[in-house]
Amino acid sequence: MASAIEEFAAPGRGFAREDLIGRERPLVIRGLARDWPLVRARLADAEFVARLAAFDSGTPVDALVMPPDEDGVIGYNANFDGFNYERHRVSIGKGLQRLLDLARHERVPGIAMQSAVIAKCLPGFLAEHTLPFLDAGVEPRIWIGNRVTTPAHFDEYHNIACVLHGRRRFTLFAPEQVGNLYIGPLEFAPTGAAIGMARLDRPDDPRWPRLKAALAAAQVAELDAGDAIYIPPMWWHHVESLEKLNALVNYWWKFVRSDGYAPPTALGCLMHDILAFKSLPPAEKRAWRTLLDHYVFGADDPAEHIPAERRGMLGALTPEQVAKLRETIRRYV
Repeated sequence: MASAIEEFAAPGRGFAREDLIGRERPLVIRGLARDWPLVRARLADAEFVARLAAFDSGTPVDALVMPPDEDGVIGYNANFDGFNYERHRVSIGKGLQRLLDLARHERVPGIAMQSAVIAKCLPGFLAEHTLPFLDAGVEPRIWIGNRVTTPAHFDEYHNIACVLHGRRRFTLFAPEQVGNLYIGPLEFAPTGAAIGMARLDRPDDPRWPRLKAALAAAQVAELDAGDAIYIPPMWWHHVESLEKLNALVNYWWKFVRSDGYAPPTALGCLMHDILAFKSLPPAEKRAWRTLLDHYVFGADDPAEHIPAERRGMLGALTPEQVAKLRETIRRYV
């Protein structure tokens, strides 16, 4: 049976960035954005649309539109050779008005304006809607839609998501549940990130017998306007928007050691590893797993016996060394 996600509790003080340092599990932070003007006002849908649209710069953003028969669940088409939505480019203001018009009806298309950079599409919004404890370089994005579901997927970044309007239900799975979530193709995914193909609301579907094991290990939270959730990197999260009009602001960032290097995405490394290792004989796979555990995933320092100035890529890296290593890697691939 799914359990509730842990909630932040520190009487006498507010949430701080330090509360995330070293944290490896998700956390619900109730009321983190309660003082944002658009949250504090507790606006009805029409007034919320008017107030948010007033910030609209006119910059087009991505909008996914699904037929009513899809139940708002983003995914593949029936032939599995495409996706179950049409992609449009619209301004936030036009998208909001369309959502408001549809809110008067019951059987409607699923609409999701996704991952829009707020500084570009709603620049004035940022003056009074911020999380001051995050670095200024962390760029917030906004997600707006009706009753849409994004199936289980993961991000490589630390993520804080704040509900701006409406309600959302988050169902989270630890990284080790990947084998029970029936993830679709890595390089062909409706949202850019690989997603679970099994519907969580259909646990008895015979195509997905291990889904029940994932659901038993799931962590769930329902968030109202002003509430927030912290999702650690690599945690699978399934997100349901529960009202006829919903909006969410999220922040992605990476913690990087000062002597290290982190690419914008490591997904290319995963794909390369599949090509390099998957077809090898079992003994060779085990040998490579040992090397990866030793050099990459192990807790011990694999270079502690080497003089510091001779550790190369196993030691502290300068930008020049990173550039040289990347060029070397290109020659190997």
